Amino acid sequence: MKQTIKGGEFLITETNYQDVFIPEEFDEEQQMIAQTCRDFLAAEINPILDRIDSQEEGLMPALMDKAGELGILGVSIPEEFGGFGKNFNTSMLVADVCGAGHSFAVALSAHTGIGTLPILYYGNETQKAKYIPKLGTGEWKASYCLTEPNAGSDANSGKTKAKLSADGKHYVINGQKMWITNGGFADIFIVFAKIDDDKNLTAFIIEKDFGGITMNPEEHKMGIKGSSTRQVFFNDCHVPVENMLSERENGFKIAVNILNIGRIKLSAAAIGGSKEVLNHAIKYANERIQFDRQISKYGAIRFKIAEMAAKIYAVESANYRAGQNIDDAYDALVKEGMDAGKAKLKSTEQFAVECAILKVWGSEVLDYVTDEGVQIYGGMGFSADAPMDRSYRDARINRIFEGTNEINRLLTVDMMLKRAMKGELDLMTPATAVAAELMSIPDFAEEDSTLFAAEKKIIANLKKATLMVAGAAVQKLMMSLSKEQEILMNIADMASYVYIAESAMLRTEKLVSLRGETACEGQLAMMRIYFVEAVDGIQKAGKEALWAFAEGDEQRMMLVGLRRFTKMEPFNVKQARQQVAQQLIAANKYCF
Repeated sequence: MKQTIKGGEFLITETNYQDVFIPEEFDEEQQMIAQTCRDFLAAEINPILDRIDSQEEGLMPALMDKAGELGILGVSIPEEFGGFGKNFNTSMLVADVCGAGHSFAVALSAHTGIGTLPILYYGNETQKAKYIPKLGTGEWKASYCLTEPNAGSDANSGKTKAKLSADGKHYVINGQKMWITNGGFADIFIVFAKIDDDKNLTAFIIEKDFGGITMNPEEHKMGIKGSSTRQVFFNDCHVPVENMLSERENGFKIAVNILNIGRIKLSAAAIGGSKEVLNHAIKYANERIQFDRQISKYGAIRFKIAEMAAKIYAVESANYRAGQNIDDAYDALVKEGMDAGKAKLKSTEQFAVECAILKVWGSEVLDYVTDEGVQIYGGMGFSADAPMDRSYRDARINRIFEGTNEINRLLTVDMMLKRAMKGELDLMTPATAVAAELMSIPDFAEEDSTLFAAEKKIIANLKKATLMVAGAAVQKLMMSLSKEQEILMNIADMASYVYIAESAMLRTEKLVSLRGETACEGQLAMMRIYFVEAVDGIQKAGKEALWAFAEGDEQRMMLVGLRRFTKMEPFNVKQARQQVAQQLIAANKYCF
């Protein structure tokens, strides 16, 4: 029986490797879908990136049409509406592969995700029958209108208004939306507005042909220059009452739940982009000769290649672990009799903590990888004629949209604490046990020398470190903790390192069980490289938090505990990096 786990439970529960999904397990059909996406990028996107970035008239919609013809837009859409009806992890795989598509990846994800899913998951049968088939083929393109000039992270403060017409047949929409991806060519707009003096937003499906819609010219952006980004104005836009999406004042809930999906899909796309950047960096390092040697032979370059690979491997492991958790939760809910659309939303909502973590970590790995990619290219990395220029500029937005990384860090802790208060997540019992352990004599039992025993002990201790700091912060600061954003972000980073490192370990353990230890030496090395980062990161974040809120003997005791829980036996990380780098350099690409 597969172990069932709730969102956020990774911090208090030991997961068995048999219960996780790893990308090496994708079946032949899923691999064919991925290859279709790779072939599409190679044939249709990569040769014309400059044309895409210049926003050549009609080019992006035409590319979306071609993607629709290949079925790329319909992977997640149920068969009854003309799609393939594939599971969540298959859609994650598509996002991963297409993440290397620069501006096209942004247009694709906005259309298939936040543009289409609100209707698929919240629409009534009439709405779904009308819109979903055409969105699935790309005949209609979609956009998502939430952000306003004074309503960014605080989305529910939007000022766009909806007023019922005198004849009761239409809602008349007035307001301004900004940073609207696909705005320039969208046929369908998912728009959030407040009816009269409502406190919460209501969602509407608005067709371009309804009229009353005007736009500013395309925004001039730092990166993703080929994606259409417009300010959209609704001026007495008459929307039929039947185009209200879901219920009145349910818009904010729709926005939040759809963003959960957007966050984890963003992480998948970011890792896909990271792999492409690393491929370029490896190839360049093998071609570039300095001091009569390829620069890939130098330790400083190998350090970068191995660190890039280890971060990619770890977050990719977590992406598909969470994706399978969502799929498993969906299957269980449907089996219990829940409507498929509601089950999709509920299953993702259950793992909103993991979605927030992955959004942060995926986007920050992409930033790290692109920055080091520029450095490996050296002077050519700064040239607009080399691939790093576009990658570097395009990467930066990912830490901002789908909720800034700061907001997502705060949400990670906020959601876990709220679940604990509701009794859905028992954080108090293990946190109390850790506090008691601090007063006990450390266990000096003989170390288990079996494979993964050391890593499992490290993970268990890192969980204790996180629970210790989080529990003490809650107890000391209580209601004022919500105002201590720096401490909350420290705790979020600790929990996130636990999740990503454990995911890398579980993937590697499963691979070893399938292929044997010898065949997985590279993966074992990458896992251990990441463990060094996770241990150091948790120690630093924990120390900063304790320095901020604890005092005197209590502080000294917990700092001793932190050192105990972040202990790691000496490990030759230089040698591990060399091993990983040599394997990648020999393959001339990311090959894990």
